[in-house]
Amino acid sequence: MPSSTKVTQLQDTPDARAAVASLVERARIAQAEYESYDQARVDEVVTAVGWALVQPDRNRQISELAVETTGLGNVDDKVTKNRRKTMGLLRDLQGAKSVGVIQELPELGLVEIARPVGVVGAVVPSTNPAATPTNKTINALKGRNAIILAPSPKGQAACTLLLEFIHAELDRVGAPRDLVQQLPTPVSKATTYELMNQVDLIVVTGSQNNVRSAYSSGTPAVGVGAGNVPVIIDESAELDDAARKITASKTFDNATSCSSENSLVILDDVYDDAIAALERSGGVMLTSGEKQQLEAAMWENGNLSRHIIARKAPEIAQRVGLSRSELQSATFFMVEEQHVGEEYPFSGEKLSPVLAVYRAKDFEAAFDQTRRLLDHQGKGHSCGIHTQDDAHVQRLGLEMPVCRVIVNQAHAFANGGNFDNGLPFSLSMGCGTWGQNSISDNMNYRHYLNITRIARTIPSNEPTMDDLFGDYLDKYGLAGT
Repeated sequence: MPSSTKVTQLQDTPDARAAVASLVERARIAQAEYESYDQARVDEVVTAVGWALVQPDRNRQISELAVETTGLGNVDDKVTKNRRKTMGLLRDLQGAKSVGVIQELPELGLVEIARPVGVVGAVVPSTNPAATPTNKTINALKGRNAIILAPSPKGQAACTLLLEFIHAELDRVGAPRDLVQQLPTPVSKATTYELMNQVDLIVVTGSQNNVRSAYSSGTPAVGVGAGNVPVIIDESAELDDAARKITASKTFDNATSCSSENSLVILDDVYDDAIAALERSGGVMLTSGEKQQLEAAMWENGNLSRHIIARKAPEIAQRVGLSRSELQSATFFMVEEQHVGEEYPFSGEKLSPVLAVYRAKDFEAAFDQTRRLLDHQGKGHSCGIHTQDDAHVQRLGLEMPVCRVIVNQAHAFANGGNFDNGLPFSLSMGCGTWGQNSISDNMNYRHYLNITRIARTIPSNEPTMDDLFGDYLDKYGLAGT
């Protein structure tokens, strides 16, 4: 590997404190220079960082290294994810104002001015060791911030290579390299926690332990919640279309996405036909015995086995010892389930091409089952539905404790923004207070900005007592008289 990205060895917490402080100091110097850039120069830097990953040869090199070092996902899908997520984000940011005056509201006497937050610390997961840090870096740079990446230990090598390519592009446009840095190797909990303490804003995707640590660090933090996506198939769904989309979503990058479907809740009237459509798309329903065999191997002491997650279905079958011939060519597995809770692990997130399937007598029962699944895990994140009945969609939107309801789409592609829906492209899904998060939307560049508001006087708009209380008093009369 070229010497353009230097790696520092680190041993203990005092060293961690000093090493992180050095990175932060360099970041502040770079950010102070970058803050003087106008919108055109900022947008050029953003484009440069996008090209660092999207350039085809680099994208494949990073994707191959990511799969090799993490053991998660597959190369071709990571190439696709890196390209689509980055290009979609750049599309979202085209024309977006993030420097100087971004909005004027003369009728209110207000002017809004975008200001940087400063130095951002970004904790990123091993499941997306290139797409997620690139997304966070672009959003941070759009706001004229510097950023320091904290990759997972498994994802460190891919992140280091990505940083090398980013630095090469920053050199091309004459921007300071120290705008984008990475924690020293080996990445540790000590350096990650020090980063949380020393930066101006911390953004966390991945481990819920890291999210909770960020929130308790005393530094302003934006974290995201856990996924466990349930999807309803009702009696009006186009079953073959639904099956194709579910299959594409559930198998993409071997189900590493937190937005992949984890449970299907199928109405009784179409249950058999829906299962048949899913089987035509490559799914195989496990027998009761095979389900027990998979469960025993899939969880170790209550935790998902690293030998199972993000593997292709045939590889899982081989590792688990499932010998039925259909399983050797399956695209994904289905297991019938009735219950929800810790004692029924298939009701939770599986990070693998395995779907739990529930049968519901009607939409009301499907709604209740979906709610139970989310109350168990994934509350606030999202749910989906395949339907032609808009009343069912509205019911989910009005009552289900989720921030996104995905309708007739491949959930893993749609939830983080897609070219055919209006959600912002992101790999970080805010889950609102349901998921113990401070945001309920897809994390985007506006979360990396401070907004200063200039307020001028306008004609007075003071209401009278009658304006505010007239109708109320006419209806209820005066109290206390």
